[in-house]
Amino acid sequence: MSPDPSTTSGCVVIGRNEGARLVRCLAAARRDHFPIVYVDSGSTDDSVERARALGCEVVALDLGRPFTAARARNAGLARALDLRPDLRYVQFVDGDCELDAGWPARALARLATEEDVAVVCGRRRERYPERAVFNELCDVEWDTPVGPARSCGGDALMRVAAFSAVGGFDARVIAGEEPELCVRLRAQGWRIERLDAEMTLHDADMTRISQWWRRVRRSGYAYALGRAMHGAPPERHWVRETRRIYFWGGVVPAASVALAITATPWALLAWPAAYGVSAARSYRATRARGRAPRSAAMYALFLMLGRLPELLGALECAWVRARGRERGIIEYK
Repeated sequence: MSPDPSTTSGCVVIGRNEGARLVRCLAAARRDHFPIVYVDSGSTDDSVERARALGCEVVALDLGRPFTAARARNAGLARALDLRPDLRYVQFVDGDCELDAGWPARALARLATEEDVAVVCGRRRERYPERAVFNELCDVEWDTPVGPARSCGGDALMRVAAFSAVGGFDARVIAGEEPELCVRLRAQGWRIERLDAEMTLHDADMTRISQWWRRVRRSGYAYALGRAMHGAPPERHWVRETRRIYFWGGVVPAASVALAITATPWALLAWPAAYGVSAARSYRATRARGRAPRSAAMYALFLMLGRLPELLGALECAWVRARGRERGIIEYK
């Protein structure tokens, strides 16, 4: 039997100008009887008023500091604990997502019976993958294996004691804050699990290539930052991913151009040829996960096209860190 969400758990929803998506998100959390804290990051629409009208506790972040999802989630849980010091579990959910009706019972039951599990997450799906190829790419991205996991995403149910023991999210991390938190949780002996269960519907609303470009650039920034923070052994967090970014986004194009200048113009063909081989491997791996041929092909193609914005994000991270600065969030909506 799973714990009662209304007595053991709270829900922290974060958002910024989510509009109707936020209303769906909050209504779903209310349906599951979660006490809700909504954290708003400087919305210019009526998000705050809508949340209050639905009976949610609202935290409006101070505009004087850079917004990050990590900072918002920390503030939300802090307020939830002010209201309910005995809170045992917290469901984090982004304001553009809607909780599945069956998720809370399964997730809470898992945490209640597995005392060394700190985080459980499930299947996130795109609400409208058919509306744009960029939404479809997100749906493929969310399709990760079930079972023991190294990290979770922004939607997850967490054990408050474990979360607090490691200091919560690092508010300075502008992207990839969930895997960074999970690094610290696993270092303390906690486990993360992805259940074979529907968890949330996500509305990326990503219809323009400029949105896709910013989102991929943010990913590159996140990989580089994660490596800078936890890249040392034994964790080596995102070392392989960052090396891949520099290799495919920098070394392969640069070597191809250099050879074309110094040896033969035909060397320029090495660049698309190498990308084609890599894309073919990605296609086969995506098809093996059960995706349709078109979906797998689009994912493989844009994975290769994303090497440049990923590289730009990684280089930006290196530049920001070298100057000792903090960067605000990279928004794509």
